[in-house]
Amino acid sequence: MNGRRCVLSAVAFMTLGCKVNQFETETMEGLFRARGYDVVPFEESADVYVVNTCSVTHLSDRKSRQIIRRAARTNPRACIAVCGCYAQVAPEEIRALDGVRVVIGTKERAQIVDYVEEAMRAESGISGQITDIMQARTFEDIPLAHMPQRTRAFLKIEDGCQNFCTFCIIPYARGPVKSRELAAVRRETERIAAAGFHEIVLTGIHLGAYGIDLPGRPTLADACRTALSLPELRRLRLGSLESVELSNDLLELIRTEPRFAAHLHLPLQAGSDGVLTAMNRHYDTAAFARLIEDVRRAVPGVAVSTDIIVGFPGETEAQFEESLDFVRRMGFARMHVFPYSARRGTPAARRPDQVPAPIRKERAARMQALAEELAVGYHRAALGTVTDVLFETTAHGVTDGLTDTYIRVYTDAPVTRGDLVSVRLTRLFRDGVWGEPA
Repeated sequence: MNGRRCVLSAVAFMTLGCKVNQFETETMEGLFRARGYDVVPFEESADVYVVNTCSVTHLSDRKSRQIIRRAARTNPRACIAVCGCYAQVAPEEIRALDGVRVVIGTKERAQIVDYVEEAMRAESGISGQITDIMQARTFEDIPLAHMPQRTRAFLKIEDGCQNFCTFCIIPYARGPVKSRELAAVRRETERIAAAGFHEIVLTGIHLGAYGIDLPGRPTLADACRTALSLPELRRLRLGSLESVELSNDLLELIRTEPRFAAHLHLPLQAGSDGVLTAMNRHYDTAAFARLIEDVRRAVPGVAVSTDIIVGFPGETEAQFEESLDFVRRMGFARMHVFPYSARRGTPAARRPDQVPAPIRKERAARMQALAEELAVGYHRAALGTVTDVLFETTAHGVTDGLTDTYIRVYTDAPVTRGDLVSVRLTRLFRDGVWGEPA
């Protein structure tokens, strides 16, 4: 591959799954722009379609295939490049789809333009490489060459996971923990802040394990301090973080640094000790409850959000009721509820005591109803307070954005997208609250 520019012009991207995938798509978009490509919406006819896939559930796999087929219908002559977790764990399924010309998995993203142009020169066959991800040991550091058109910027500082929860395919798709060097964290933070972003969200697959693979073993708290060393940065937020990896050092930084968003996403996954053990989660409900108590004592008003899986193999109705009761006691500000989805190749998928789909669906609906009840209670408790809101989007005369505690705030006041504005929260509205400039 010599990197020679082909006679191509338009590339379109589609991202499925998590914020890490979103960040990785943005880095690839920058690589194509640097090679002279125009980026167009995915719905338009393009010379190249890049589909960054997710494999967290079987529905994610199916949606990835649907998106690839949609691209092939939009322009049958296009080069379709597929990457991401689904491509990593099931490359042959991807290669069998019409129009796919490049498959690269969760590594080799830095070479994606070369692979695309190689495929186009060859006119047939499939280009790309699927790395043995379990042997990967270094962070694929691709600087953001083009800033995303958003108000908040995501910065990936870690990849890989070593928890091996029995339901999860991601460790097999991402490999072991790989961390971005602190110097690179600072470099990218400087670039993002200089581009005018007020908030940076640090993301990773196993974010709390940041640094365990680097010389000197820097911690996530060290990475946060590195980002916060730039006075231009006005808000720092963390992505999903395992509760057992919330160190006292990090909690103290959140408590004492006013620019640190008072919001932690700590996946619980189940509120039953029996289910947590079967999931190979590294805590029980008592330990989780103690942690939440410590967090709320250290950071008054902190928002704690979580993920919950219902219908895990072997989960009884009594265990589900335990989860409902525990979740209610924890009073989460926000919850993402997922019915269990069997992932081929994981221990949980091989269990004979799978919960029937109708029961999983019914339990998900009950847990979701509780999630909505808790969210309304959290929003109601915030009414009357004054807080800074980072406004993001405007539609039909109403602009919305987020507080540092991740409350969605709407207003019809003349605010500017991308600005932090001090707002008084006045009433419940849609999925959040209504605000008036203070």
